[in-house]
Amino acid sequence: MKGDRVEIVVDAGDTTRTYEVVASRAGRRVETAVRRGVVEVSEVTRSGTVVRTARFMATRVLALVEQPVPRQDAGDAETGDRARPLREDPKA
Repeated sequence: MKGDRVEIVVDAGDTTRTYEVVASRAGRRVETAVRRGVVEVSEVTRSGTVVRTARFMATRVLALVEQPVPRQDAGDAETGDRARPLREDPKA
């Protein structure tokens, strides 16, 4: 979802570097994968097409922080109230 972010902190020898991958447009999301010693962070469209990818050696990654955008429930957006639990009687 637009605004989702993943921050990657990488060991660069005598210092650390921070990289950020952001879902830049509506309908895109950020996915992470760890395969064969490589951390891969990709921005993906709704249909699953990869827009851009950042790859890092897993041994060099110090931190991987996923920061999703706060989601609103359908009830919050329309009425401003919290959605009722399923068990609550609507007549009460």
